[in-house]
Amino acid sequence: MVSWHPARMADPVNSSRRPILMMVYPGIQNLDVVGPLEVFAAATEALEERGDPGGYILRIAGSEPGLVRGSSGISLSVDLAYEDLPAEIDTLMVAGGRGAAQAFVDPRVLGCTRRASARARRTTSVCTGAFVLAAAGLLDGRRATTHWQSVEGFAQLFPEVEVDPDSIYVRDGDVWTSAGVTAGMDLALALIEDDYGRGLALEVSRRMVFFLKRPGGQSQFSAQLAGQMAERDPLRDLQAWIIEHPDAAHTVEALAERMTMSPRHFSRVFTKQVGRSPARFVERVRVDAARRSLEDSATGIERVANDVGFGTAETMRRAFLRQLGVGPAAYRERFTREA
Repeated sequence: MVSWHPARMADPVNSSRRPILMMVYPGIQNLDVVGPLEVFAAATEALEERGDPGGYILRIAGSEPGLVRGSSGISLSVDLAYEDLPAEIDTLMVAGGRGAAQAFVDPRVLGCTRRASARARRTTSVCTGAFVLAAAGLLDGRRATTHWQSVEGFAQLFPEVEVDPDSIYVRDGDVWTSAGVTAGMDLALALIEDDYGRGLALEVSRRMVFFLKRPGGQSQFSAQLAGQMAERDPLRDLQAWIIEHPDAAHTVEALAERMTMSPRHFSRVFTKQVGRSPARFVERVRVDAARRSLEDSATGIERVANDVGFGTAETMRRAFLRQLGVGPAAYRERFTREA
């Protein structure tokens, strides 16, 4: 049996460091725990190298000190029992995993979650850890997200929560929730940026070789993910070319010509392998490109629509409503407010 514990845990006597408490339970998804904690540890290491006393203290709470077995068979080292919470908690994180199905109906887990959240400056969840927060009543009346495979069941179980099925992570006041597994690392990076600024977050992302902001923006369902669905190289290459050139004239006829196929045959093959029609794929690519522009620049909506191939702001607005349920202006306003 292999076990893991935060090897670069910050020194608890350093009062300049922010205490992070990660809650776990049997059947936890190990990466939900290890991923975010390693991101926080990398930030602490980067600050140490600058001579900055800031950073994070990393601790794991479980049913009892010792080992808790994750869903992969790897065990994690637990520092504290649920009843022995530290007096000060900067950030509470509740991880997800298969065991969440039992954890979110466990009174002991829910009681610990409520007590820890009351002491914490902010409360967060990774993946299906959102079920625990919701069952504890901490997401009532808030926007939240979880793993895309679980959003439907989540929405049914917790109708008082406004479920965002698409975002990598969602911030609603002092409560943050994130999507599945590796999205916990995106969440940790966003928390670091919130604490110490974009410069440190960028340095950590470079050290750990992952995006400060994913190429697909804040979406769990970016065109880049959809592009992985093609079975054969020629179509994957075409999808990559579409993503790199969203403003090109991507008619079925033009795309079929690039593939040296008839339009009818091309459309049939593309839809079968990718799972959506060429027109829907192109629309998704353009929505993704427009989202990134709206998030990262002050470019006018009409110009954004032209730059990403929609042609007019009205065409882009209709595509946003189909894909996201919100128009470009509202999307930019909401993203800017949350950022």
